[in-house]
Amino acid sequence: MLKSKMTIRSIICSVAAAAALLTGANDIFACTNVIITKGASRDGSNLLSYAADSHMLYGELYFHPAADWQTGSMLKVYDWDSNRYLGEIPQVDHTFKTVGNMNEYQVAIGETTWGGSEDLVDKHGAMDYGSMIYIALQRAKTAREAIKIMTDLANEYGYYSEGETFSIIDKDEAWIMDLVGKGMNMRNGKNRDKGVVWVAMRIPDGFICAHANQARIGKFPLDDPDNCMYAKDVISFARRKGLFYGEDEDFDFSKVYAPYDFGTVRACDARVWSAFNILCDGWFTYRDDDGNLVQKDAYDYIDYAMGYDMSGKRIPLFVRPKRKLSVKDIADVMRDHFEGTPMDMTTDIGAGGNALPYRWRPMGFEVEGQKYLNERAIATQQTGFWFVAQSRGWLPDVIGGLLWFGTDDAATSYLTPIYTASDKVPECFKEGNGNLLTYSPTSSFWMNNRIANACYKMYDQMAPYVRKRIDDFETKMVSQMIPLTDNDAINLYNDIVYKLQKKMKKAEKRTVLFSGDPFAKVRKFLTEFSVDTAQKQFEDWTALEQTLLVKFIDGNVKAQNEDGTFKHSDFSEGIPSGMTQPGYTDKWKEAVANDNGSTLKQLDTRSDTGN
Repeated sequence: MLKSKMTIRSIICSVAAAAALLTGANDIFACTNVIITKGASRDGSNLLSYAADSHMLYGELYFHPAADWQTGSMLKVYDWDSNRYLGEIPQVDHTFKTVGNMNEYQVAIGETTWGGSEDLVDKHGAMDYGSMIYIALQRAKTAREAIKIMTDLANEYGYYSEGETFSIIDKDEAWIMDLVGKGMNMRNGKNRDKGVVWVAMRIPDGFICAHANQARIGKFPLDDPDNCMYAKDVISFARRKGLFYGEDEDFDFSKVYAPYDFGTVRACDARVWSAFNILCDGWFTYRDDDGNLVQKDAYDYIDYAMGYDMSGKRIPLFVRPKRKLSVKDIADVMRDHFEGTPMDMTTDIGAGGNALPYRWRPMGFEVEGQKYLNERAIATQQTGFWFVAQSRGWLPDVIGGLLWFGTDDAATSYLTPIYTASDKVPECFKEGNGNLLTYSPTSSFWMNNRIANACYKMYDQMAPYVRKRIDDFETKMVSQMIPLTDNDAINLYNDIVYKLQKKMKKAEKRTVLFSGDPFAKVRKFLTEFSVDTAQKQFEDWTALEQTLLVKFIDGNVKAQNEDGTFKHSDFSEGIPSGMTQPGYTDKWKEAVANDNGSTLKQLDTRSDTGN
C-alpha cells in the first residue's frame, strides 16, 4: 500500500514521525530543481537548476557526441544509481550530442526522486529514470518530444525506478512532470501493468516552479492539451488499485500517488518554500482555481513548510516573481541553508562553534526516547554535481545552449559555463577522472571536496572567503565573458552563413557539393572557450585550497594585503602580522558554559604572598 497521509496532532508527534521517516529509505532522495520560464528571466532564456545529491554519486560531466547507428543496433541500459544491467533496447538511426543534462538543441532535463509505494516498482523493468533522461536527450529536439520519448520508453520496456518528478525545458517551453510506475501484476510470466502513470504541466510564461523529492502536481486540467498532458489511465489505474474513489475533476496526483506527511514536507517541500521565498522576495503570487492572480506573504505558508499544519494550504505549483531573475540568482538559491528563517541551520547549537549549516547523516536522532530531525536544506554536503541549464532561443542552437556546471557542495563550489556546442569536456570534469574510491588531483569533484571539507571545520570564517571568489568568478562570467564570447561566436556564425549563401547562389548555375560541418569553426571556438575557462578556474581553485590551509591553519586567521599576499612582520617575511583568532559563536559559548561551566569558570583568586 502507499503511505497514508499523517494527521498532525502536535509538533512533538510530528518530529517523532519525521525522524522515523528521515532515517529510512528517503534519506537517499535528495535533489532539488528550480525552473524559470523565459518571461521570468532577465535575458529571456528558460532556466533549469539541478543538484544531483547522493552519497553514492561521483561528480563528472557526461558527454556523448552526435552519432549515426546501423540498423539493428542495440543500446544496453544500466541503472544510473547502481550501474546494474537492466537490458537492451533498439537504438535509433541518429542520436544528438549531449553535454551533461543538456543537448545540442537546447533541451535540458533534471529530476528529483520521491519514491512512493514499493508496490508500484517494476523490479523487472528495463528503463530506470536516469536512462530515460539521457536517452531522451539524445533523441528529442523539444521538451514535448522528451516527455513523449520518456513515457513511451517506460511503457514499452517497464519502469525500474520509483516515483520521480522531472524538469524539462527547451528554447520555448518549460515543463514539470510527475511520474510513477505501475508495479508488477504478473500473469503467464508477463507484467500486465508494465509502464507508468504520469502527468506533465507546462509552466506559464512569467512564472517559476520548483520541486524537491516530493510530487508537486495536484489537480490538473483534463482538457487542456496545450498546457497539460497525462497518461490516459492515470485516474482509472488509481481506481483499480483502490487509491482513489472520487470524481475525475477531483483527482489529485500528489495526494493519490505520493501522499505527503510531516517528513516529506519538512525535508522536501520546505526547500521549495525557501526557493520561492528567496526568488519572489517574500511574496507568492499565483493563480487560484478561478484563474485570478493572488498574492500571499511567503510566511503564510511557513507552518505548512515546517510540517506543522497540512490542513489545506499547500505551496502553489507555480509562482510569479516580482523581478526578472538571472543565472546568478538561480545559482545562488541553490546555495541556501534556510538562512534568516525559523529553519536556519547556522543558529542552533547543532551548528557547532563556527555556524556550520550542515548536519551529518542520518537525518534523525533520538535523545532519551524523544526523536528529532536534522534539517535538509537546498545546499548539502553530498552533492555529486549541479548545474544551471540556460536555453536561449534568440540564438542559433550552435551558440544558444549553455550549461553552467559545477561539482560537490553548491555553497562552496563554482559554476563554470560550458557551451553545449562543445566537442569535448575539460579534463577536470571528464568521465573516468577518479571515482568515489579513487582520488584524482586533476578532478574538480575532489578539489571541491577538499575545499568544502576544509570550510566545514571553521565555516563562518572560511566559507565567506571562498564565496567571495565564487561570486567574483561567476559575476565576471555572466556580465562580461559570456556576452563577449557570444558576440564573437555570432560574428563567426554570420560570416559562415554569408559565405554559404554565396555558394548557394553559385549553385544555381552549376553543381556545388557541400560536405562536412559548416559550423565546425563555431564549435571549435566555443569548445576552446569552455575548456580553457574551466581548466583555468580549476587551477585557481587548486591554488585557493593551498591558500585556505595557510590562512586558516589551527584556528588562526592570517591577514592579507589587497593583492592577496600575506602580511608579515617587519623583521621576517615568514612571520605573520595582523593574525587574529576569532574563536567561537556566542551560541556555542553559552552552550558550553551551561554544560560545563562549573569546571571551566575562571575565578578571581591569587596565592598568598607569604608576608
